[in-house]
Amino acid sequence: MFLTSPFFCCLQPMGSERTEIRKRQMATTPETPGAAQAQLSTGNRGSNACCFCWCCCCSCSCLTVRNQEEERARRTSHELQAEGIPNCEESKYAVSLTSSAQPYKNNKAELRSSQVRQQFLQKCSNSPAPTLEEVNAWAQSFDKLMLTPAGRNAFREFLRTEFSEENMLFWMACEELKQESNKSVIEEKARLIYEDYISILSPKEVSLDSRVREVINRNMLEPSQHTFDDAQLQIYTLMHRDSYPRFMNSAIYKDLLQSLSEKSIEA
Repeated sequence: MFLTSPFFCCLQPMGSERTEIRKRQMATTPETPGAAQAQLSTGNRGSNACCFCWCCCCSCSCLTVRNQEEERARRTSHELQAEGIPNCEESKYAVSLTSSAQPYKNNKAELRSSQVRQQFLQKCSNSPAPTLEEVNAWAQSFDKLMLTPAGRNAFREFLRTEFSEENMLFWMACEELKQESNKSVIEEKARLIYEDYISILSPKEVSLDSRVREVINRNMLEPSQHTFDDAQLQIYTLMHRDSYPRFMNSAIYKDLLQSLSEKSIEA
């Protein structure tokens, strides 16, 4: 009788993963109001539960998995901060601060944003090509993929085909924020990140659960380099569990691997 309790259903997705899956389902399958209300109720109930089950057990093995995810994300972030994010991956925030203090407020600001994006893409196209060893290493772990500029660019290209590029852009913006030390710059970048990726009015809103959103709203009262740490970790975990396995089976990765293998044989 205990095993059939609705609060003991295992292997349920995390809150952000449920939201991501729901967004895809809404694009293809219409829902009745009752079904949408039931789903909303379920999502709220699960936001504070542990990641693999509905129960809030503190001895559940999922806590170990969550700690491992946090440690991997922190390690990747620290290594990137030590190396610095390459120019080809700089987001619009570094440029927008010198060109406009109020982006997305009018047509001129939108035009500037488009120009910055073109500059960004041009830098990325000029970035060094990955080696065969690097591409093979991407299959070993998500951390190794995220630690290389070429890996992040290839993964971002894949996310664009799945209409979830905002996840990588948000993660990179958070990394850039952590490298700032000027208080006024931190506040401005934090505001831009919030408007672009956290606000429910943004077309690039990332999938976050209610707990993380509450933390962000509190942090925004006094922004710092770590305002979005919880959200960044949740998006990192989402990309790792949801998008990374599909990337490894995608044509983008397989074609790149095949091309480099053929060049290696010819050499």
